[in-house]
Amino acid sequence: MSETGDLTFGQRLRAAMDEHGPLCAGIDPHRALVESWGLTYDLDGLRRFTQACVEAFGGQVAAVKPQSAFFEVFGSAGIAVLENAVRDLQGAGTLVVVDAKRGDIGSTMAAYAEGLLGKDAVAPGDALTVSPYLGFESLRPALDVAAQTSRGVFVLALTSNPEGRTVQHARLRDVSVAESMVTSAAAENAAAAERGELGSVGLVVGATVGSAVQELGLDLAAMGGPLLAPGVGAQGGTSEDLRQVFGDALPNVLPASSRDVLSAGPDAATLRDRARSVSETMAALLS
Repeated sequence: MSETGDLTFGQRLRAAMDEHGPLCAGIDPHRALVESWGLTYDLDGLRRFTQACVEAFGGQVAAVKPQSAFFEVFGSAGIAVLENAVRDLQGAGTLVVVDAKRGDIGSTMAAYAEGLLGKDAVAPGDALTVSPYLGFESLRPALDVAAQTSRGVFVLALTSNPEGRTVQHARLRDVSVAESMVTSAAAENAAAAERGELGSVGLVVGATVGSAVQELGLDLAAMGGPLLAPGVGAQGGTSEDLRQVFGDALPNVLPASSRDVLSAGPDAATLRDRARSVSETMAALLS
């Protein structure tokens, strides 16, 4: 288990962003990308791909986001590769956001929380992505365990896939589902906000959602937590998009980039240089 010390996830993330810039580098070893590196799409290729990413990103970026599914596809041996990567990145002083998008109810959600965030977890990340579409309070086990272990969660709120609108833009008594996620996260972050700190309950908001934030009346700055923002760079998100989507919340944005960075592989040194360059670009976009 990693040691988080006395600082909250929000405090540690703010310090990491101040030191390294805002980039959250993805580790997405899907078949096409692994093979584009000249590696075989098997357990050995997965290990070599992941090792290069760990060597390149450890101690260099604010956070790293491994996509759990691309490790789970190889069964328990693939999960072991992910666990080793989490440990090695944390050993290098880099925050890890495990992108697993877990969401369930009752004892099942509690088991996910203990397994991925708990004090006795095998290799817990510093934060976990979670899906709230069984109701925000269904996430309570993860929220509570994260708070107890000084870890964080990123709640899916406003994603850029076209299908997301059917759920996230839906309204009940004039309140959209997305707005309910923002206000619920703000309530979780209230104590940190009173201390002038970044909260540990973040949201996932796509950088390419256009005018949706304004249309839905979302106050992302008042939410008080970090905003994990996929879609910047190769997926089309520009500085204008970021300003339109995030507005006053720009200082809390953690842009996630996989394709832009990973296209520089497989050499770890080249990959590291690319991550630094993308991080500088992200910092400029957010300034």
